Amino acid sequence: MLMQQLEQKQRIKGAVQIEGLSVTFSRKGHVNHVLDQINLGIQPGEFVCLLGPSGCGKSTLLNVVAGFIKPSEGYVLVDQQPVMRPGADRGFVFQQYSLLPWKTAFQNVELGLKIRGMGKAERTELVNDYLNRVGLYRYRNNYPHQLSGGMQQRASIIRALVNSPSVLLMDEPFAALDAQTRHMMQELLLSIWDDLKTTVIFVTHDIEEAIFLGDRICIMGVQPGHIKAEIPIDLPRPRHLDDTLSPEFISLHRQVFECIREETMKSMAMA
Repeated sequence: MLMQQLEQKQRIKGAVQIEGLSVTFSRKGHVNHVLDQINLGIQPGEFVCLLGPSGCGKSTLLNVVAGFIKPSEGYVLVDQQPVMRPGADRGFVFQQYSLLPWKTAFQNVELGLKIRGMGKAERTELVNDYLNRVGLYRYRNNYPHQLSGGMQQRASIIRALVNSPSVLLMDEPFAALDAQTRHMMQELLLSIWDDLKTTVIFVTHDIEEAIFLGDRICIMGVQPGHIKAEIPIDLPRPRHLDDTLSPEFISLHRQVFECIREETMKSMAMA
């Protein structure tokens, strides 16, 4: 019942509006224009993938939405509220596993709820529900070093989701995993997202991953980072790995590849 109430509440949140966003870093007299005039609207419950070559500003854009970096120009709104700093309305999953090594899987997942003051009984029920959802309940008393990479990332994802954020920000969370584990994690993420309908902004450099996961792909260009194109992904859901072999998927892959190829070449020339 508790899980159902949280899921129902979650479905009405998660609108993101990015307007005129630019980011410039200055160091020792050198000015680096990282992002230039980003305009992007994301609907509640939408799964948007940011795709682009290294150096195009994908992670910087994500960090601005998270509140870790302040824009030089423009602004970000989440549910019509300006983003000024990190907040509980935005969960973040990093590429590197970020569990606290001295806490068990259960203790890592419950940490945010504990800080918020949620009662022990309610907290335990909610955390166990999430652990069971991702197949970690039997490992709830294990420490991070006793978990595989995929298991640690599962715990990281539900640690972010258990706090019912309006928006889940994910910065290449599966990049360090082997291919088989990565595919399993992609399907698991879609299963959780299908239940919760949390708005997701997912950074990746993998074309197949972006098509498989997203409702929409925002392709970012370089020199400086900008939104070059937005490609809707009209493949039916739920999606499964066999879908990557379909003519529709292959056609989308070709379309995205052609769009991103020029930017990849630019990025390589800059290296």
